Amino acid sequence: MSKLVIFLADGFETCEALIPLDLLKRAGIEVETVSISNQYEVVSSHDVEVKADKLFEEIDFESYDAYFLPGGLNGTNNLFAHVALKNGLVKESEKGKVICAICAAPSILGKIGLLKDKRYTCYPGFEGDYEGDYTKEKVVVDGNIITGKGMGASIEFAYEIIKYLIDENEAKKVLMSIQY
Repeated sequence: MSKLVIFLADGFETCEALIPLDLLKRAGIEVETVSISNQYEVVSSHDVEVKADKLFEEIDFESYDAYFLPGGLNGTNNLFAHVALKNGLVKESEKGKVICAICAAPSILGKIGLLKDKRYTCYPGFEGDYEGDYTKEKVVVDGNIITGKGMGASIEFAYEIIKYLIDENEAKKVLMSIQY
């Protein structure tokens, strides 16, 4: 069974974290939410309080198969400010582990060099000059990097993660189960 971590920071985009969380769990992927602050309670960009499963300091960063960064402007800025998170993402990406980011969060991947020579998407205005190939597609999978354009792409984004970690049949089953 694959194990994925969703990193939560105050200001994360509610649906970009919780819709994929729900769909990934439906697929049987072991998902843990991790607060990057010193509190389990994390408040989304629309004031939804979520209790994370763990604090960043409590996890074994290397024990996951996939890493997921939801967007939201303030959430993205807070994630980017976390040095240990950025260092861990670079290290695990070099091992070929899956790195997922949606909306503004792909800008973090760009700033730490993970989008170099990759096709990617993100919320318009966050594409930056990351030595990659920005597209306006809803979801892009390039090697071990999966990026999504924004909240409206949350379902397709989760579909691609499930397809990558399990297979296309399971991803289709999950979409059928939610009448998508």
